[in-house]
Amino acid sequence: MKVFVAGSTGAIGRSLLPLLIEKRHDVVALVRTPARAKDVEALGARAAVADALDPDGLRAAIRRAAPEAVIHELTSLKGVTNFRRFDQTFALTNRFRTRTLDTMLAAARSIGVRRFIAQSYCGWPYAREGSPVKTEDDPLDPTPPASFRESLAAIRYLEDTIRQTRDIQAFALRYGNLYGPGTDISAEGTVADLVSRRKLPLFGSGAGVWSFIHVRDAASATVAAMSRGSPGIYNVVDDEPVPVNVWLPALANALGARPPRRLPAWVGALLLGDGGLSMMTLARGGSNAKSKRELAWQPSFASWRRGFVEGLG
Repeated sequence: MKVFVAGSTGAIGRSLLPLLIEKRHDVVALVRTPARAKDVEALGARAAVADALDPDGLRAAIRRAAPEAVIHELTSLKGVTNFRRFDQTFALTNRFRTRTLDTMLAAARSIGVRRFIAQSYCGWPYAREGSPVKTEDDPLDPTPPASFRESLAAIRYLEDTIRQTRDIQAFALRYGNLYGPGTDISAEGTVADLVSRRKLPLFGSGAGVWSFIHVRDAASATVAAMSRGSPGIYNVVDDEPVPVNVWLPALANALGARPPRRLPAWVGALLLGDGGLSMMTLARGGSNAKSKRELAWQPSFASWRRGFVEGLG
């Protein structure tokens, strides 16, 4: 199948391209500059040079490629640590999830693309009540923290658009918290650095539940969605949602660092804001049952426990 990949040089993209090529797909990868073309060509893909923020250029690139499937992995997520200014930090990603999504879908429709896959997120967007582990049918947060509202609105927009798309088989893959090469939770990543220097404390109860996924497993689920499953929303996470007060000390141990400091919730509210503290204390994880069933997919790291030890590099 001929596939157009936007976000080809990001953490998921760098794992995704080799898997698509291994499956004998004909891959055209979007890059912003000719210099980046060499990166994707070295992996076996052909490069399409265009700025994803230029609607005319992006539409033209997709039409020239004439793909049967389009994969939208565009984000700007690396190095996010300021939770008090979360929406400002995510402004570009929010644009990718709204205006750029519309541009790509319109271009896909104009040339008869069969499948369209877009990146979403599994974790803090879920309502902070009820079960600690949510399915795709559970509601998103009706009253998110103030600093997270624009980012949740962008996620809602993306997922609502995917659900309402009828003329293309459209998927939104809700990746969990990514770890592994090229992510913030990697041997050289921002989070690992903070944990190693004991700059990421446990605040309050630390009872917020997170779901993780190794970056290569996120890529393998994306490849599975190329040919399997009914259109809709899928949680792409491992088998073990986990509270912060369990995974954060385990990550420190995997990195050979001292355990994280413990600080009261009111300090977390001052340092992280309400949204950051909510992620530490109230967040919900996700179930991967639908993805495993409908995409016939299994994560190679079934649990972050092994992944943190073997998969960070």
